[in-house]
Amino acid sequence: MTFYARFLSKKATPQSHRADPKQEQNHAGGFSFVLDDWQRLDRFLILGSEGGTYYVSERTLSLDNARCIERCLAADGARVVRRIVEISDSGRAPKNDPAIFALALAAASDSLDVRKAALAALTLVCRTGTHLFQFAESVQHFRGWGRALRSGIARWYNDKAEDALAYQVVKYQQRNGWSHRDLMRLSHPDPKHAALYRWVVGAQAEARQVKRRDRMVQYAAVPHLPKLVAGYEELKRADTLQEVVRLIREHGFTHEMIPSAFKDSIEVWAALIMRMPLTALVRNLAKLTSVGLIAPNSWATALVEERLASRDALRKARVHPLALLLALVTYKRGRGVRGGLEWTPERRIVDALDAAFYLAFDALEPTGKRVLLALDVSGSMDCGTIAGAPGVTPRIASAAMAMVSARTEREWHAVGFSSGAAGEWSPKGHGRNGWGSNSSLVPLSISPRQRLDDVVGAIRRIPMGGTDCALPMLYAAARGLAVDAFCVFTDNETWAGSIHPHQALEQYRRQTGIAAKLVVVGMTATKFSIANPDDAGMLDVVGFDTAAPAVMADFIRA
Repeated sequence: MTFYARFLSKKATPQSHRADPKQEQNHAGGFSFVLDDWQRLDRFLILGSEGGTYYVSERTLSLDNARCIERCLAADGARVVRRIVEISDSGRAPKNDPAIFALALAAASDSLDVRKAALAALTLVCRTGTHLFQFAESVQHFRGWGRALRSGIARWYNDKAEDALAYQVVKYQQRNGWSHRDLMRLSHPDPKHAALYRWVVGAQAEARQVKRRDRMVQYAAVPHLPKLVAGYEELKRADTLQEVVRLIREHGFTHEMIPSAFKDSIEVWAALIMRMPLTALVRNLAKLTSVGLIAPNSWATALVEERLASRDALRKARVHPLALLLALVTYKRGRGVRGGLEWTPERRIVDALDAAFYLAFDALEPTGKRVLLALDVSGSMDCGTIAGAPGVTPRIASAAMAMVSARTEREWHAVGFSSGAAGEWSPKGHGRNGWGSNSSLVPLSISPRQRLDDVVGAIRRIPMGGTDCALPMLYAAARGLAVDAFCVFTDNETWAGSIHPHQALEQYRRQTGIAAKLVVVGMTATKFSIANPDDAGMLDVVGFDTAAPAVMADFIRA
Protein backbone atom coordinates (compact mmCIF):
# COMPACT_ATOMS: atom_id res chain seq x y z
CA MET A 1 0.00 0.00 0.00
CA THR A 2 1.34 3.45 -0.92
CA PHE A 3 2.03 6.09 1.68
CA TYR A 4 -1.17 8.08 1.00
CA ALA A 5 -3.50 5.18 0.24
CA ARG A 6 -3.02 3.72 3.70
CA PHE A 7 -4.73 6.77 5.18
CA LEU A 8 -7.86 6.53 2.99
CA SER A 9 -9.32 3.34 1.57
CA LYS A 10 -12.92 2.32 0.89
CA LYS A 11 -11.91 -1.32 1.33
CA ALA A 12 -10.07 -1.04 4.65
CA THR A 13 -11.17 1.71 7.02
CA PRO A 14 -9.84 1.90 10.58
CA GLN A 15 -12.56 1.04 13.07
CA SER A 16 -12.04 4.43 14.71
CA HIS A 17 -13.48 5.99 11.52
CA ARG A 18 -16.89 5.65 9.84
CA ALA A 19 -16.82 3.18 6.93
CA ASP A 20 -20.50 3.47 5.98
CA PRO A 21 -23.12 6.24 6.32
CA LYS A 22 -25.31 3.86 8.36
CA GLN A 23 -22.68 3.55 11.07
CA GLU A 24 -22.57 5.50 14.33
CA GLN A 25 -19.89 5.83 16.96
CA ASN A 26 -20.32 3.07 19.52
CA HIS A 27 -19.73 3.36 23.25
CA ALA A 28 -16.09 2.26 22.90
CA GLY A 29 -15.25 4.99 20.37
CA GLY A 30 -15.26 2.83 17.25
CA PHE A 31 -17.95 2.82 14.57
CA SER A 32 -20.61 0.12 14.19
CA PHE A 33 -23.89 -0.37 12.37
CA VAL A 34 -27.09 0.50 14.23
CA LEU A 35 -29.98 -1.89 14.75
CA ASP A 36 -33.48 -0.70 13.98
CA ASP A 37 -35.85 -0.26 16.93
CA TRP A 38 -37.61 -3.58 16.35
CA GLN A 39 -34.33 -5.50 16.55
CA ARG A 40 -33.45 -3.57 19.69
CA LEU A 41 -36.84 -4.47 21.17
CA ASP A 42 -36.01 -8.17 20.74
CA ARG A 43 -32.60 -7.70 22.34
CA PHE A 44 -34.14 -6.02 25.37
CA LEU A 45 -36.97 -8.54 25.77
CA ILE A 46 -34.46 -11.40 25.76
CA LEU A 47 -31.35 -9.94 27.42
CA GLY A 48 -32.73 -7.12 29.55
CA SER A 49 -30.42 -4.40 30.85
CA GLU A 50 -29.59 -5.52 34.40
CA GLY A 51 -26.00 -4.79 35.32
CA GLY A 52 -25.42 -2.53 32.30
CA THR A 53 -22.29 -3.10 30.24
CA TYR A 54 -18.60 -2.20 30.45
CA TYR A 55 -19.29 1.13 28.76
CA VAL A 56 -22.90 1.88 29.71
CA SER A 57 -24.40 2.08 33.19
CA GLU A 58 -27.45 0.00 34.10
CA ARG A 59 -29.57 3.17 34.41
CA THR A 60 -28.50 4.63 31.05
CA LEU A 61 -28.97 1.33 29.21
CA SER A 62 -32.41 0.82 30.78
CA LEU A 63 -33.57 4.34 29.90
CA ASP A 64 -32.24 3.98 26.36
CA ASN A 65 -34.20 0.75 25.89
CA ALA A 66 -37.33 2.25 27.46
CA ARG A 67 -37.24 5.09 24.91
CA CYS A 68 -36.84 2.51 22.15
CA ILE A 69 -39.94 0.67 23.39
CA GLU A 70 -41.87 3.95 23.42
CA ARG A 71 -40.89 4.64 19.82
CA CYS A 72 -42.03 1.16 18.79
CA LEU A 73 -45.32 1.66 20.64
CA ALA A 74 -45.88 4.93 18.82
CA ALA A 75 -45.12 3.30 15.47
CA ASP A 76 -47.17 0.10 15.92
CA GLY A 77 -48.29 -0.63 19.46
CA ALA A 78 -50.25 -3.75 18.56
CA ARG A 79 -47.11 -5.26 17.02
CA VAL A 80 -45.16 -4.52 20.22
CA VAL A 81 -47.75 -6.30 22.36
CA ARG A 82 -47.75 -9.31 20.02
CA ARG A 83 -43.96 -9.49 20.22
CA ILE A 84 -43.97 -9.23 24.01
CA VAL A 85 -46.46 -12.11 24.22
CA GLU A 86 -44.59 -14.21 21.66
CA ILE A 87 -41.22 -13.99 23.41
CA SER A 88 -42.62 -14.27 26.93
CA ASP A 89 -45.09 -17.10 26.30
CA SER A 90 -42.60 -19.19 24.32
CA GLY A 91 -39.99 -19.06 27.09
CA ARG A 92 -37.32 -17.67 24.77
CA ALA A 93 -36.03 -15.14 27.31
CA PRO A 94 -34.02 -16.06 30.43
CA LYS A 95 -36.22 -13.82 32.59
CA ASN A 96 -39.73 -12.46 32.21
CA ASP A 97 -38.93 -9.09 33.81
CA PRO A 98 -38.21 -7.17 30.56
CA ALA A 99 -41.46 -8.41 28.99
CA ILE A 100 -43.44 -7.35 32.07
CA PHE A 101 -41.83 -3.91 32.02
CA ALA A 102 -42.55 -3.48 28.30
CA LEU A 103 -46.16 -4.61 28.82
CA ALA A 104 -46.56 -2.00 31.59
CA LEU A 105 -45.32 0.67 29.16
CA ALA A 106 -47.83 -0.55 26.57
CA ALA A 107 -50.62 -0.43 29.16
CA ALA A 108 -49.85 3.28 29.56
CA SER A 109 -49.78 4.03 25.83
CA ASP A 110 -51.50 7.14 24.44
CA SER A 111 -53.51 4.80 22.20
CA LEU A 112 -56.68 3.33 23.68
CA ASP A 113 -56.41 0.27 21.39
CA VAL A 114 -52.84 -0.41 22.52
CA ARG A 115 -53.81 -0.10 26.19
CA LYS A 116 -56.65 -2.56 25.63
CA ALA A 117 -54.35 -5.01 23.83
CA ALA A 118 -51.76 -4.80 26.63
CA LEU A 119 -54.30 -5.47 29.38
CA ALA A 120 -55.86 -8.29 27.36
CA ALA A 121 -52.39 -9.89 27.21
CA LEU A 122 -51.84 -9.61 30.97
CA THR A 123 -52.65 -13.26 31.76
CA LEU A 124 -50.38 -14.49 28.94
CA VAL A 125 -47.35 -12.52 30.10
CA CYS A 126 -47.95 -12.40 33.86
CA ARG A 127 -48.41 -16.09 34.52
CA THR A 128 -47.64 -16.10 38.25
CA GLY A 129 -48.49 -13.96 41.23
CA THR A 130 -44.93 -12.61 41.27
CA HIS A 131 -45.30 -11.51 37.64
CA LEU A 132 -48.55 -9.73 38.52
CA PHE A 133 -46.91 -7.88 41.41
CA GLN A 134 -44.04 -6.83 39.12
CA PHE A 135 -46.54 -5.50 36.60
CA ALA A 136 -48.43 -3.56 39.28
CA GLU A 137 -45.22 -2.00 40.57
CA SER A 138 -44.11 -0.99 37.07
CA VAL A 139 -47.41 0.25 35.65
CA GLN A 140 -48.10 2.67 38.49
CA HIS A 141 -45.04 4.66 37.42
CA PHE A 142 -46.56 5.24 33.98
CA ARG A 143 -50.29 5.78 34.58
CA GLY A 144 -53.05 6.00 37.16
CA TRP A 145 -55.30 3.21 38.44
CA GLY A 146 -58.26 3.86 36.16
CA ARG A 147 -61.19 1.56 35.48
CA ALA A 148 -59.52 -0.25 32.58
CA LEU A 149 -56.42 -1.15 34.60
CA ARG A 150 -58.52 -2.29 37.57
CA SER A 151 -60.63 -4.45 35.23
CA GLY A 152 -57.51 -5.94 33.67
CA ILE A 153 -56.18 -6.95 37.08
CA ALA A 154 -59.60 -8.34 38.06
CA ARG A 155 -59.61 -10.52 34.91
CA TRP A 156 -56.30 -12.04 36.00
CA TYR A 157 -58.12 -13.40 39.07
CA ASN A 158 -61.49 -14.12 37.46
CA ASP A 159 -60.13 -16.12 34.51
CA LYS A 160 -58.31 -18.70 36.62
CA ALA A 161 -59.80 -21.98 37.79
CA GLU A 162 -60.24 -22.09 41.54
CA ASP A 163 -57.46 -24.63 42.20
CA ALA A 164 -55.01 -22.74 39.99
CA LEU A 165 -55.79 -19.44 41.70
CA ALA A 166 -55.53 -21.05 45.15
CA TYR A 167 -52.01 -22.21 44.25
CA GLN A 168 -51.03 -18.69 43.14
CA VAL A 169 -52.33 -16.87 46.22
CA VAL A 170 -50.74 -19.36 48.63
CA LYS A 171 -47.36 -19.68 46.88
CA TYR A 172 -46.88 -16.03 45.89
CA GLN A 173 -48.41 -14.07 48.75
CA GLN A 174 -46.44 -10.84 48.38
CA ARG A 175 -43.55 -9.45 46.36
CA ASN A 176 -42.21 -6.02 45.36
CA GLY A 177 -44.23 -4.29 48.05
CA TRP A 178 -47.52 -5.69 46.73
CA SER A 179 -49.83 -8.45 47.94
CA HIS A 180 -52.95 -10.12 46.56
CA ARG A 181 -54.86 -8.31 49.28
CA ASP A 182 -53.74 -4.96 47.82
CA LEU A 183 -54.63 -5.88 44.25
CA MET A 184 -58.00 -7.43 45.10
CA ARG A 185 -59.02 -4.32 47.01
CA LEU A 186 -58.03 -2.19 44.04
CA SER A 187 -59.58 -4.34 41.33
CA HIS A 188 -62.71 -5.81 43.01
CA PRO A 189 -62.79 -9.14 41.13
CA ASP A 190 -66.16 -10.84 40.57
CA PRO A 191 -67.45 -13.05 43.41
CA LYS A 192 -66.61 -16.13 41.32
CA HIS A 193 -64.07 -17.29 43.92
CA ALA A 194 -65.69 -15.58 46.90
CA ALA A 195 -64.33 -17.89 49.62
CA LEU A 196 -60.79 -17.52 48.31
CA TYR A 197 -61.09 -13.75 47.98
CA ARG A 198 -62.34 -13.41 51.54
CA TRP A 199 -59.45 -15.55 52.80
CA VAL A 200 -56.94 -13.31 51.01
CA VAL A 201 -58.31 -10.06 52.43
CA GLY A 202 -58.84 -11.56 55.89
CA ALA A 203 -62.64 -11.38 55.88
CA GLN A 204 -64.89 -13.94 57.53
CA ALA A 205 -66.68 -16.57 55.44
CA GLU A 206 -69.99 -16.29 57.32
CA ALA A 207 -72.81 -13.93 56.37
CA ARG A 208 -72.08 -10.40 57.50
CA GLN A 209 -73.05 -6.77 57.19
CA VAL A 210 -70.52 -4.04 56.43
CA LYS A 211 -71.11 -0.31 56.59
CA ARG A 212 -70.14 1.48 53.37
CA ARG A 213 -70.32 5.22 53.99
CA ASP A 214 -74.01 5.92 54.63
CA ARG A 215 -75.38 2.44 53.87
CA MET A 216 -75.07 -1.14 55.07
CA VAL A 217 -73.96 -3.84 52.61
CA GLN A 218 -75.05 -7.44 53.16
CA TYR A 219 -72.54 -10.23 52.31
CA ALA A 220 -73.87 -13.76 52.12
CA ALA A 221 -72.00 -16.74 53.48
CA VAL A 222 -69.52 -18.34 51.08
CA PRO A 223 -68.64 -22.02 50.47
CA HIS A 224 -65.71 -23.77 52.06
CA LEU A 225 -62.15 -22.82 51.16
CA PRO A 226 -60.34 -24.74 48.38
CA LYS A 227 -58.61 -27.85 49.68
CA LEU A 228 -55.11 -26.39 49.19
CA VAL A 229 -55.90 -23.30 51.26
CA ALA A 230 -57.58 -25.28 54.01
CA GLY A 231 -54.53 -27.57 54.08
CA TYR A 232 -52.21 -24.56 54.21
CA GLU A 233 -54.03 -23.23 57.25
CA GLU A 234 -53.50 -26.64 58.86
CA LEU A 235 -49.83 -26.55 57.86
CA LYS A 236 -49.33 -23.21 59.61
CA ARG A 237 -50.62 -24.76 62.85
CA ALA A 238 -48.55 -27.98 62.52
CA ASP A 239 -45.96 -28.47 65.25
CA THR A 240 -44.49 -31.91 64.44
CA LEU A 241 -42.28 -33.07 61.59
CA GLN A 242 -44.54 -36.02 60.86
CA GLU A 243 -47.56 -33.76 60.46
CA VAL A 244 -45.72 -31.39 58.12
CA VAL A 245 -44.52 -34.28 55.94
CA ARG A 246 -48.03 -35.74 55.79
CA LEU A 247 -49.53 -32.41 54.69
CA ILE A 248 -46.84 -31.92 52.01
CA ARG A 249 -47.59 -35.35 50.56
CA GLU A 250 -51.33 -34.79 50.73
CA HIS A 251 -51.47 -31.30 49.20
CA GLY A 252 -48.26 -30.96 47.15
CA PHE A 253 -47.04 -27.85 48.98
CA THR A 254 -43.97 -26.04 47.63
CA HIS A 255 -40.96 -25.04 49.71
CA GLU A 256 -42.17 -21.41 49.87
CA MET A 257 -45.19 -22.59 51.88
CA ILE A 258 -43.26 -24.55 54.53
CA PRO A 259 -42.78 -23.00 58.01
CA SER A 260 -39.15 -21.91 58.52
CA ALA A 261 -38.68 -24.23 61.52
CA PHE A 262 -38.90 -27.30 59.23
CA LYS A 263 -36.89 -26.10 56.21
CA ASP A 264 -33.64 -27.85 57.17
CA SER A 265 -35.23 -31.28 57.54
CA ILE A 266 -34.19 -33.99 55.09
CA GLU A 267 -37.61 -35.62 55.55
CA VAL A 268 -39.35 -32.40 54.49
CA TRP A 269 -37.22 -32.03 51.36
CA ALA A 270 -37.72 -35.72 50.55
CA ALA A 271 -41.47 -35.07 50.53
CA LEU A 272 -41.13 -31.82 48.57
CA ILE A 273 -38.96 -33.26 45.79
CA MET A 274 -41.58 -35.80 44.74
CA ARG A 275 -43.88 -33.11 43.24
CA MET A 276 -41.46 -30.19 42.98
CA PRO A 277 -41.79 -28.14 39.75
CA LEU A 278 -38.74 -28.54 37.53
CA THR A 279 -37.72 -24.87 37.71
CA ALA A 280 -37.85 -25.01 41.51
CA LEU A 281 -35.84 -28.25 41.44
CA VAL A 282 -33.05 -26.58 39.46
CA ARG A 283 -33.00 -23.63 41.87
CA ASN A 284 -32.88 -25.85 44.97
CA LEU A 285 -30.21 -28.38 44.00
CA ALA A 286 -27.76 -26.80 46.44
CA LYS A 287 -30.23 -27.02 49.34
CA LEU A 288 -31.16 -30.59 48.46
CA THR A 289 -27.47 -31.48 48.54
CA SER A 290 -26.67 -29.56 51.73
CA VAL A 291 -29.39 -31.38 53.72
CA GLY A 292 -28.05 -34.72 52.47
CA LEU A 293 -30.89 -35.73 50.16
CA ILE A 294 -28.78 -35.54 47.01
CA ALA A 295 -25.80 -37.76 47.73
CA PRO A 296 -23.74 -40.41 45.93
CA ASN A 297 -25.99 -43.26 44.73
CA SER A 298 -29.10 -41.87 46.43
CA TRP A 299 -32.62 -42.26 45.02
CA ALA A 300 -32.98 -38.47 44.94
CA THR A 301 -29.89 -38.12 42.75
CA ALA A 302 -31.34 -40.65 40.30
CA LEU A 303 -34.68 -38.81 40.31
CA VAL A 304 -33.02 -35.46 39.51
CA GLU A 305 -30.99 -37.06 36.72
CA GLU A 306 -34.12 -38.52 35.18
CA ARG A 307 -36.07 -35.26 35.26
CA LEU A 308 -33.20 -33.17 33.84
CA ALA A 309 -32.78 -35.64 30.98
CA SER A 310 -36.27 -34.96 29.56
CA ARG A 311 -36.34 -32.38 26.75
CA ASP A 312 -40.15 -32.31 26.85
CA ALA A 313 -40.19 -31.68 30.59
CA LEU A 314 -37.65 -28.86 30.28
CA ARG A 315 -39.68 -27.25 27.50
CA LYS A 316 -43.01 -27.64 29.29
CA ALA A 317 -41.60 -26.09 32.47
CA ARG A 318 -40.00 -23.23 30.47
CA VAL A 319 -36.59 -23.98 32.00
CA HIS A 320 -34.30 -21.59 30.15
CA PRO A 321 -30.73 -22.64 29.24
CA LEU A 322 -29.38 -19.66 31.20
CA ALA A 323 -31.04 -20.97 34.39
CA LEU A 324 -29.26 -24.28 33.83
CA LEU A 325 -25.94 -22.56 33.11
CA LEU A 326 -26.28 -20.48 36.28
CA ALA A 327 -27.22 -23.59 38.26
CA LEU A 328 -24.21 -25.44 36.86
CA VAL A 329 -21.74 -22.63 37.63
CA THR A 330 -23.16 -22.13 41.14
CA TYR A 331 -23.59 -25.80 42.03
CA LYS A 332 -20.06 -26.71 40.91
CA ARG A 333 -18.68 -23.94 43.17
CA GLY A 334 -20.11 -25.55 46.32
CA ARG A 335 -21.16 -22.33 48.02
CA GLY A 336 -23.86 -19.75 47.43
CA VAL A 337 -23.40 -16.31 45.90
CA ARG A 338 -25.35 -14.86 48.83
CA GLY A 339 -25.68 -16.31 52.32
CA GLY A 340 -23.64 -19.01 54.00
CA LEU A 341 -25.01 -22.16 52.36
CA GLU A 342 -22.29 -24.70 51.48
CA TRP A 343 -22.45 -28.18 49.97
CA THR A 344 -20.29 -30.85 48.36
CA PRO A 345 -21.21 -31.02 44.64
CA GLU A 346 -22.42 -34.42 43.44
CA ARG A 347 -20.71 -35.38 40.17
CA ARG A 348 -23.84 -36.92 38.62
CA ILE A 349 -25.81 -33.69 39.16
CA VAL A 350 -23.07 -31.63 37.52
CA ASP A 351 -23.16 -33.96 34.51
CA ALA A 352 -26.98 -33.85 34.40
CA LEU A 353 -27.01 -30.03 34.42
CA ASP A 354 -24.42 -29.97 31.64
CA ALA A 355 -26.51 -32.26 29.45
CA ALA A 356 -29.75 -30.41 30.27
CA PHE A 357 -28.24 -27.11 29.11
CA TYR A 358 -28.04 -28.38 25.52
CA LEU A 359 -31.45 -30.03 25.69
CA ALA A 360 -33.10 -26.73 26.63
CA PHE A 361 -32.33 -25.23 23.23
CA ASP A 362 -34.36 -26.10 20.15
CA ALA A 363 -33.30 -29.41 18.59
CA LEU A 364 -30.69 -28.85 15.88
CA GLU A 365 -29.41 -30.65 12.82
CA PRO A 366 -25.87 -30.14 11.45
CA THR A 367 -25.70 -27.57 8.66
CA GLY A 368 -23.02 -29.48 6.75
CA LYS A 369 -21.08 -26.19 6.43
CA ARG A 370 -17.61 -25.16 7.60
CA VAL A 371 -18.08 -22.90 10.61
CA LEU A 372 -15.68 -20.67 12.52
CA LEU A 373 -16.92 -19.90 16.03
CA ALA A 374 -15.31 -16.63 17.13
CA LEU A 375 -15.64 -15.57 20.76
CA ASP A 376 -15.00 -11.98 21.77
CA VAL A 377 -13.03 -12.36 25.00
CA SER A 378 -12.09 -8.69 25.34
CA GLY A 379 -12.35 -6.73 28.57
CA SER A 380 -15.78 -5.27 27.85
CA MET A 381 -17.26 -8.78 27.58
CA ASP A 382 -16.37 -9.53 31.20
CA CYS A 383 -18.55 -6.77 32.61
CA GLY A 384 -22.27 -6.94 33.36
CA THR A 385 -24.44 -10.04 33.32
CA ILE A 386 -26.82 -11.85 31.00
CA ALA A 387 -30.36 -11.10 32.22
CA GLY A 388 -29.03 -10.36 35.70
CA ALA A 389 -27.68 -13.89 36.27
CA PRO A 390 -24.95 -13.58 38.96
CA GLY A 391 -21.52 -14.45 37.58
CA VAL A 392 -22.72 -15.14 34.02
CA THR A 393 -20.98 -12.40 32.06
CA PRO A 394 -21.33 -11.98 28.27
CA ARG A 395 -17.86 -13.57 28.01
CA ILE A 396 -18.98 -16.73 29.82
CA ALA A 397 -22.37 -16.83 28.12
CA SER A 398 -20.83 -16.60 24.66
CA ALA A 399 -18.68 -19.66 25.39
CA ALA A 400 -21.77 -21.58 26.48
CA MET A 401 -23.74 -20.59 23.36
CA ALA A 402 -20.82 -21.45 21.09
CA MET A 403 -20.75 -24.95 22.54
CA VAL A 404 -24.33 -25.50 21.36
CA SER A 405 -23.11 -25.12 17.77
CA ALA A 406 -19.92 -27.06 18.48
CA ARG A 407 -21.96 -30.03 19.70
CA THR A 408 -24.07 -29.93 16.55
CA GLU A 409 -21.70 -29.14 13.69
CA ARG A 410 -19.24 -31.61 12.16
CA GLU A 411 -16.75 -29.12 10.69
CA TRP A 412 -16.03 -26.27 13.05
CA HIS A 413 -13.13 -24.36 14.52
CA ALA A 414 -13.18 -22.05 17.57
CA VAL A 415 -11.08 -18.98 18.33
CA GLY A 416 -11.04 -16.27 20.98
CA PHE A 417 -10.01 -12.75 20.03
CA SER A 418 -8.91 -9.82 22.16
CA SER A 419 -6.81 -6.81 21.25
CA GLY A 420 -3.88 -6.55 23.61
CA ALA A 421 -3.88 -10.20 24.67
CA ALA A 422 -0.83 -12.40 24.37
CA GLY A 423 -2.28 -14.56 21.62
CA GLU A 424 -0.90 -17.15 19.27
CA TRP A 425 -1.64 -15.16 16.12
CA SER A 426 -1.48 -11.44 15.30
CA PRO A 427 -2.20 -9.93 11.86
CA LYS A 428 0.59 -8.14 10.08
CA GLY A 429 0.35 -4.39 10.54
CA HIS A 430 -2.03 -4.67 13.50
CA GLY A 431 0.59 -4.09 16.17
CA ARG A 432 1.28 -0.80 17.88
CA ASN A 433 2.95 0.47 14.72
CA GLY A 434 -0.34 -0.05 12.88
CA TRP A 435 -3.83 1.09 13.79
CA GLY A 436 -4.82 0.99 17.44
CA SER A 437 -3.42 -1.39 20.05
CA ASN A 438 -1.97 -4.87 19.76
CA SER A 439 -4.43 -7.40 18.32
CA SER A 440 -4.27 -11.11 18.82
CA LEU A 441 -6.34 -14.23 18.38
CA VAL A 442 -6.12 -17.55 20.19
CA PRO A 443 -7.32 -20.83 18.65
CA LEU A 444 -9.40 -22.51 21.36
CA SER A 445 -8.66 -26.14 22.11
CA ILE A 446 -12.15 -26.94 23.34
CA SER A 447 -14.09 -30.10 22.62
CA PRO A 448 -17.80 -30.96 22.59
CA ARG A 449 -16.85 -33.84 24.86
CA GLN A 450 -15.78 -31.40 27.55
CA ARG A 451 -18.23 -30.43 30.23
CA LEU A 452 -19.55 -26.92 29.90
CA ASP A 453 -17.98 -25.78 33.16
CA ASP A 454 -14.56 -26.90 31.88
CA VAL A 455 -15.03 -24.85 28.69
CA VAL A 456 -16.11 -21.83 30.76
CA GLY A 457 -12.96 -22.22 32.85
CA ALA A 458 -10.77 -22.30 29.73
CA ILE A 459 -12.37 -19.09 28.43
CA ARG A 460 -11.88 -17.37 31.78
CA ARG A 461 -8.12 -17.98 31.60
CA ILE A 462 -7.67 -16.11 28.30
CA PRO A 463 -6.16 -12.62 28.84
CA MET A 464 -8.47 -9.70 28.15
CA GLY A 465 -7.95 -6.46 26.24
CA GLY A 466 -9.64 -4.25 23.67
CA THR A 467 -11.98 -5.33 20.88
CA ASP A 468 -11.27 -6.02 17.21
CA CYS A 469 -14.14 -8.01 15.67
CA ALA A 470 -12.38 -8.16 12.28
CA LEU A 471 -9.77 -10.60 13.60
CA PRO A 472 -11.67 -13.84 12.85
CA MET A 473 -11.96 -13.01 9.14
CA LEU A 474 -8.35 -11.79 8.93
CA TYR A 475 -7.15 -14.93 10.69
CA ALA A 476 -9.04 -17.25 8.32
CA ALA A 477 -7.69 -15.40 5.29
CA ALA A 478 -4.10 -15.44 6.57
CA ARG A 479 -4.23 -19.14 7.46
CA GLY A 480 -6.01 -20.15 4.25
CA LEU A 481 -8.96 -21.61 6.15
CA ALA A 482 -12.08 -22.49 4.16
CA VAL A 483 -15.00 -21.01 6.12
CA ASP A 484 -18.62 -20.94 4.99
CA ALA A 485 -19.88 -19.05 8.04
CA PHE A 486 -18.29 -16.92 10.74
CA CYS A 487 -20.30 -16.89 13.99
CA VAL A 488 -19.07 -13.99 16.11
CA PHE A 489 -20.26 -13.76 19.73
CA THR A 490 -19.71 -10.16 20.84
CA ASP A 491 -21.04 -7.00 22.48
CA ASN A 492 -20.33 -5.20 19.16
CA GLU A 493 -18.20 -2.52 20.87
CA THR A 494 -15.37 -3.00 18.35
CA TRP A 495 -12.77 -0.24 17.96
CA ALA A 496 -9.18 -1.47 17.81
CA GLY A 497 -8.55 -2.68 14.26
CA SER A 498 -7.32 -1.17 10.97
CA ILE A 499 -10.28 -2.62 9.04
CA HIS A 500 -13.99 -2.94 9.84
CA PRO A 501 -15.41 -6.46 10.33
CA HIS A 502 -17.76 -6.21 7.32
CA GLN A 503 -14.84 -5.06 5.14
CA ALA A 504 -12.72 -7.95 6.40
CA LEU A 505 -15.50 -10.35 5.40
CA GLU A 506 -15.73 -8.82 1.91
CA GLN A 507 -11.95 -9.10 1.64
CA TYR A 508 -12.12 -12.76 2.67
CA ARG A 509 -14.81 -13.45 0.06
CA ARG A 510 -12.72 -11.85 -2.71
CA GLN A 511 -9.56 -13.68 -1.67
CA THR A 512 -11.09 -17.16 -1.34
CA GLY A 513 -14.04 -17.09 -3.73
CA ILE A 514 -16.22 -18.45 -0.88
CA ALA A 515 -19.55 -16.68 -0.35
CA ALA A 516 -18.94 -16.72 3.38
CA LYS A 517 -21.69 -15.57 5.75
CA LEU A 518 -21.44 -13.71 9.02
CA VAL A 519 -23.72 -14.36 11.99
CA VAL A 520 -23.39 -11.80 14.77
CA VAL A 521 -24.63 -12.98 18.16
CA GLY A 522 -25.29 -9.86 20.24
CA MET A 523 -24.63 -10.49 23.91
CA THR A 524 -25.78 -7.12 25.33
CA ALA A 525 -28.91 -4.99 24.84
CA THR A 526 -27.17 -2.10 23.07
CA LYS A 527 -28.16 -0.74 19.66
CA PHE A 528 -24.96 -1.71 17.83
CA SER A 529 -24.01 -4.54 15.47
CA ILE A 530 -21.03 -5.31 13.25
CA ALA A 531 -23.40 -6.86 10.67
CA ASN A 532 -24.05 -4.71 7.61
CA PRO A 533 -27.85 -4.54 7.21
CA ASP A 534 -27.44 -4.12 3.42
CA ASP A 535 -25.56 -7.42 3.07
CA ALA A 536 -27.90 -10.42 2.74
CA GLY A 537 -25.01 -12.64 3.84
CA MET A 538 -24.94 -11.12 7.32
CA LEU A 539 -27.37 -11.81 10.16
CA ASP A 540 -27.77 -10.36 13.64
CA VAL A 541 -29.34 -12.56 16.36
CA VAL A 542 -29.85 -12.15 20.09
CA GLY A 543 -27.60 -14.10 22.44
CA PHE A 544 -29.29 -16.62 24.74
CA ASP A 545 -32.51 -16.59 22.81
CA THR A 546 -33.53 -20.27 22.89
CA ALA A 547 -34.46 -19.96 19.21
CA ALA A 548 -31.12 -18.39 18.19
CA PRO A 549 -29.14 -21.59 17.41
CA ALA A 550 -31.90 -22.86 15.08
CA VAL A 551 -32.18 -19.47 13.35
CA MET A 552 -28.41 -19.39 12.91
CA ALA A 553 -28.35 -22.92 11.48
CA ASP A 554 -31.16 -22.17 9.01
CA PHE A 555 -29.35 -19.02 7.83
CA ILE A 556 -26.02 -20.82 7.42
CA ARG A 557 -27.66 -23.75 5.66
CA ALA A 558 -29.61 -21.62 3.13
